[in-house]
Amino acid sequence: MRSTLKNTPFKSLAMGSALALTTGFFSATTQAAEIATDPGDYTPLPAGVNLGILYGQYATRDTVYADGDKVPVDAGLNTIIGLARFVHYMDIGGVIVDPQIIVPFGKVELEEPFGPLQPTSESGVGDPIIGATAWVLNNPDDQQWVGLSAFASVPVGQYDDDKGPVNIGENRWKGIFQAAYVKHLSNSVVLDLIAEYSVYGDNDDFLGFKREQEDAQSLQGHLRYLLSKQSHVALSYYHSFGGETTVGGQDQDDRVNTNRWLATYATFVDPTVQLQVQAGQDINVENGFEEDTRVNFRVLKVF
Repeated sequence: MRSTLKNTPFKSLAMGSALALTTGFFSATTQAAEIATDPGDYTPLPAGVNLGILYGQYATRDTVYADGDKVPVDAGLNTIIGLARFVHYMDIGGVIVDPQIIVPFGKVELEEPFGPLQPTSESGVGDPIIGATAWVLNNPDDQQWVGLSAFASVPVGQYDDDKGPVNIGENRWKGIFQAAYVKHLSNSVVLDLIAEYSVYGDNDDFLGFKREQEDAQSLQGHLRYLLSKQSHVALSYYHSFGGETTVGGQDQDDRVNTNRWLATYATFVDPTVQLQVQAGQDINVENGFEEDTRVNFRVLKVF
């Protein structure tokens, strides 16, 4: 079975094994923005404020693309992911910094026609992400901010080497770096622009092979309209690219080039509790599964 990885999983469907096909499809799907930001994430809060945040994310995918062309296979990928996040704002030498931790958990379910490959679903706790943002420009009078972030994904989540792509943990380190600019265009309209750069360690036991990944990038933009001091709506755009993988030294030809939109409504139902709901989908996908439905829900508590 190992020798079949030399076949490109997308371009040679007849020659590729079930392992190569599923590996290629799944890895291309999961190379999106490592930390998909929400509208308002990069507007800092005062030192001493804490946030407890719980996210729920549900997404379905039933169409696969290779080099921009639809692949004639009956396959699907559904994910139900939760995130628990704690953020603390503090002042270090006059600079607002927010050390934080993000713990993912949930379930991935691969619906595919390749019967010999089992299991096709897995659930558990993933790799925690730790890091912080420092606001190098914090100008509330002019209503503009610049934040620089660094995060590390620590490979301590649940991982079974025999399950390969169908895992919650990734069995590798990741470094995630973001730079953001936020500006009020008017009293009611706010623009958030974020650039992300991600680097990856190796997974030395991916179905018995070494899995390597090139650096990946993401551009994210949010246009918010403030309905009131308590509520806003927003339209977001995400463009992820790069991140091609090799498995067992063989290129998988799964470079990501994905565009996605997301609509947001958020409101404070209490002075310290915010609810947020989002919906969206992929616009186009070059390689991997196309996300046809995404629904996110978030509860934020200020204390």
